[in-house]
Amino acid sequence: MELNEYQKKAMRTKGDEKEPLVIAALGLSGETGEVNDHIKKYLGHGHELDKGYITKELGDILWYIAYMAYTLDITLEDIANANITKLAERYPDGFSHERSLNRKI
Repeated sequence: MELNEYQKKAMRTKGDEKEPLVIAALGLSGETGEVNDHIKKYLGHGHELDKGYITKELGDILWYIAYMAYTLDITLEDIANANITKLAERYPDGFSHERSLNRKI
């Protein structure tokens, strides 16, 4: 599935919130917290890593990213392309610790 197709299909399930950016931001941080908690339990408490659970939570994170982008009239493909351009400028030869420590952009 293409990113913009996902965004269009995902927005079929959005609500009619008064403050969509706030809802998107809070939802994004909440879902990220669920992933972080699962990783914490895996690394610190000896729980099994549940990739199915992580997959579902990452899907929820993607939904909130799509919602925030939709609210700002930005497509997911625009976001992906901008990110790849930024990474190519920051790390033209691939990741390096030196460029990470001394980055300008």
